[in-house]
Amino acid sequence: MASKILEETKKTIMDRLPERVQVAKVEFEGPELVIYTKNPEIITENGDLIRNLAKDIRKRIIIRSDKSVLLDPEETINKVHEIVPEDAQISDISFDDVTCEVIIEAMKPGLVIGKYGVTSREIVKQTGWAPKILRTPPISSEIIGRIRNTMKNSSKERKKFLVNLGERIHQPPKYENYWARLTSMGGFKEVGRSCMLLQTPNSRVLLDCGVNVAANEDKNAYPYLNVPEFSIQDLDAVVISHAHLDHVGFLPYLYHYGYEGPVYCTTPTRDLMTLLQMDHIDIAHREDHPLPFNVKHVQKCIKHTITLDYGEVTDISPDIRLTLHNAGHILGSAMCHMHIGDGQHNLVYTGDFKYERSRLLEPATTRFPRAETIVMESTYGGRDDIHPSRNEAEKQMMKYIYLTLKRGGKVLVPVFAVGRAQELMIVLEEYMRHGLIDEVPIYIDGMIWEATAIHTARPEYLSKDLRDQIFHMGRNPFVSDSFIKVNNPDQRKDIVEGDPCIILSTSGMLTGGNSVEYFKCLCEDEKNTLIFVGYQAEGSLGKRIQKGYKEIPLEVNNKTKVFNVKMEIETISGFSGHSNRRQLMEYVKRLSPRPEKIIVCHGDPYKTVDLASSIHRSYKMETKTPLNLECTRIQ
Repeated sequence: MASKILEETKKTIMDRLPERVQVAKVEFEGPELVIYTKNPEIITENGDLIRNLAKDIRKRIIIRSDKSVLLDPEETINKVHEIVPEDAQISDISFDDVTCEVIIEAMKPGLVIGKYGVTSREIVKQTGWAPKILRTPPISSEIIGRIRNTMKNSSKERKKFLVNLGERIHQPPKYENYWARLTSMGGFKEVGRSCMLLQTPNSRVLLDCGVNVAANEDKNAYPYLNVPEFSIQDLDAVVISHAHLDHVGFLPYLYHYGYEGPVYCTTPTRDLMTLLQMDHIDIAHREDHPLPFNVKHVQKCIKHTITLDYGEVTDISPDIRLTLHNAGHILGSAMCHMHIGDGQHNLVYTGDFKYERSRLLEPATTRFPRAETIVMESTYGGRDDIHPSRNEAEKQMMKYIYLTLKRGGKVLVPVFAVGRAQELMIVLEEYMRHGLIDEVPIYIDGMIWEATAIHTARPEYLSKDLRDQIFHMGRNPFVSDSFIKVNNPDQRKDIVEGDPCIILSTSGMLTGGNSVEYFKCLCEDEKNTLIFVGYQAEGSLGKRIQKGYKEIPLEVNNKTKVFNVKMEIETISGFSGHSNRRQLMEYVKRLSPRPEKIIVCHGDPYKTVDLASSIHRSYKMETKTPLNLECTRIQ
């Protein structure tokens, strides 16, 4: 049936394109319809034609050249350098023979595109190759390099995967869409291992697949993939809201388990989740707690990931269209809007979100075309979860830093590598640049440096203020000289024995990583300060310290040693990437259109129920708070 749809679509295209366009081939590649032509410049110069055609046939259209009209690669490289201004600072040019793309990496990709796309169209016109334009990160990123190499080296394999996927997506639904339901597989009335299954008569889509990093045993660490509703062979797609491990940590296991289908997310989410998954494997190996998957499954995940921009409408199954919207939580975090059937139902899964502008990101989206059901988080949904404003949090932070440095101490901030770390880097750089705190070294340890490099490669996802700083003022706070990357354990020894300083180190809950090593060295000196800026899960070392435990047993050289905590312990909640109680209620109030039903997840049992009942009382909406393993009909 998919081939019949393709033939009908091809006929529509041939009827609509000018006669002089020589179409060599039309095929579905995943969610996209690809037109290969011998004179692509005719189509690329008429953008409205393709936009209107895509709107009419309701498919994403890509134009590529037929191989017969491609210029020799060496000549193409010369042509690209002639066409693109030197200011673009091209760092690499390579070719993908399978997709007929010339991959151009540049420090200023906007100059490779040109005003209204004029430069990139000129490249097509003079070489035949379709330019794929990538940003060279201002901070070198090992992960981005590895991902780009993986994509280049697996081009033939990926093309085959996309063609097969296209066959599956673009077939007519077998059954009428008269129901849809959600199965809770993790992250309901708890924080961690977020995972749920969306089912319709025609489709099975998994939303997130995380781990609980603070769990003490496997049965509480991973999603319930053994529920009767879930079958890996019948799974059409996995949609990932954002890159934190409690939402993506178990994703590679699906490929170990036999999954061969696609993962949909934003480009920053793909990059960051790869970083976090690789680090998760590395830490588990070091601590002799091997995970049920390995690096090859992460690589397989990369090859099967299809990245989407915010607002891009994409078919992901015969009866579900996906659109991602900004969630304001971390770089690339997305609210997942699913249009089911021919308008039968619309579901929005918020993932984790922040309904407040931060230095790093814009606030979460509240407007959707339609939304009958909302599945929303409740991490800080309790009635007492009222955080200070971001401005107050910054002043509080600077006060603790000022007092610690004044008494000759060191400040340790255990921080999540993605999101909170970059937010703090921006704040610290600004306060230090304006002389509001002493200029001391700010040491960046763990994955934070690599995560920050990924942020510098994707500035289009950052807040407007930050983009203006980077693009118009020429000032990128992430590359400030104040930040010093920690490269090895010997450097850590010098840091803890050296002069006053600020240390940003993973992990944010002290569940492992280098922050625990710093804590061991610094906790018994009352001059030092530990500042928590993120959520501390029950069972984590961070939570125990936050509760006031003064004697902490930790392993040193394979022996247990009890550390007496004398350092100052502070918690600042205003830096959280989650919405507080007031923001969650305000978000529901501002939703447009008004949903019929709200399902609350991702929170402690009390907070989940408290938020749901408050929403019901205040806004007269139907609310539900399922447990894990429950099935909820949404249509």
